[in-house]
Amino acid sequence: MTPAQTDQSTELAEALGPALASTDLPRVSELLNRVDTNDVVAALERLSSPQRAVVYRLLPKDTALAVFESLDPQLQGDLVHALQDAQVSSLFAEMEPDDRVSLLDELPASLAPKLLRGLSPRERQLTAAVLGYPQGSVGRRMTPEFVSTRHFLTVEETMTRIRSRLDDAETVYVLPVLDHSRHVVGVVQLRDLVGADPEALIEDLMQPARTAGAVEDAESAARRCAELGLLALPVVDHESRLVGMLTIDDAVRILEFAESEDVARQGGAEPLRRPYLTTPILTIVRSRIVWLLVLAVGATLTVQVLSAFEATLAQVTVLALFVPLLIGTGGNTGNQAATTVTRALALGDVRPADLLRVVGREVRVGVSLGAVLGLLGFAITGLVFTWSIGLVIGLTLLGVCTMAAAVGGAMPLAARAIKVDPAVFSNPFITTFVDASGLIVYFLIARTVLGLG
Repeated sequence: MTPAQTDQSTELAEALGPALASTDLPRVSELLNRVDTNDVVAALERLSSPQRAVVYRLLPKDTALAVFESLDPQLQGDLVHALQDAQVSSLFAEMEPDDRVSLLDELPASLAPKLLRGLSPRERQLTAAVLGYPQGSVGRRMTPEFVSTRHFLTVEETMTRIRSRLDDAETVYVLPVLDHSRHVVGVVQLRDLVGADPEALIEDLMQPARTAGAVEDAESAARRCAELGLLALPVVDHESRLVGMLTIDDAVRILEFAESEDVARQGGAEPLRRPYLTTPILTIVRSRIVWLLVLAVGATLTVQVLSAFEATLAQVTVLALFVPLLIGTGGNTGNQAATTVTRALALGDVRPADLLRVVGREVRVGVSLGAVLGLLGFAITGLVFTWSIGLVIGLTLLGVCTMAAAVGGAMPLAARAIKVDPAVFSNPFITTFVDASGLIVYFLIARTVLGLG
């Protein structure tokens, strides 16, 4: 959304507030008629749950459906609780099967059967097919409503198929080409069909197909779809038979959520999974408190290290002045390495099997960074204090940067190897680990260089 659109949606939400407070519903309708669907969606995300339900009921039917489909599944769930049964059933029936499944994941289990019973037999079957795949798999995010063709059909016959399915197919821009056993043998673009001879055979126009397994991780499939610039990615079962299509808009939504999840976990919190202003305070607290407790317990390692070297600090009190500098530098170095490797993992540039190569590279990077920072630390500290203190600081920066870079590069790969989100082992845990181990390196070097007992 552009800044101008953001400003417009904010103004709409602020104008709706007084109108709703005074129950001036004609004024609310007037405000809604002035803006497009995107602005209505953005405004709803800034309103409270009761206000959102009132505004939604005042939208025209066609606009209401478009707005509902554009909302996050969590906000859709809130609306379902606030709307009347008849209105909910109508909305549910109009949704695409994959969008229905995302909504069902946010609703109480007791409500799902009731909504499914209200569907036509065909729509119930399509929705059940998507529900049958594991959560987090691409099968759970695919659409089972698509148009396919056969390699022996002509362009004209294929165009007839497309025209007959325009009202219910979610995508017609990419058509999977199937053989007699529903195996994907290629894909053909609508653009190529429009410009081709009506009597030309599909097998002469089709291109090699890239597919995803239905139980494959949704983020991996979505990233592949985006990187290859595909409008849709065929999804196949364990026998390589076509079961659905992952469209580019769904792929982008999957990647947006994955990015938000990684950013939250790198900052020591759980993703909110809904717009910030509509998230209850208790939900925000729960998303942060567990991580804060874990990190607080981890920080006791630093306290224990300081306690163990209390005698060293007592002999040379100036060493205490540099503790924040050293642990901060180490934490930042480790975080830089972890962020770089986590991103490389997401893009498929590295794998857990590359652990030794990655650690080797990060050790060289850490030595280079530590050498530069260490020389600066040695020169500045030596001039201000003594050259022996400068030597301690310089050597510690070299050691801490090398260790932090190696640990930061290794942790995301280790997390992926044990099937844990690499972001979980990113910034907060690395900072805690490097703080404690960096202090050990610092005091050991100080004892050796200064000849302390």
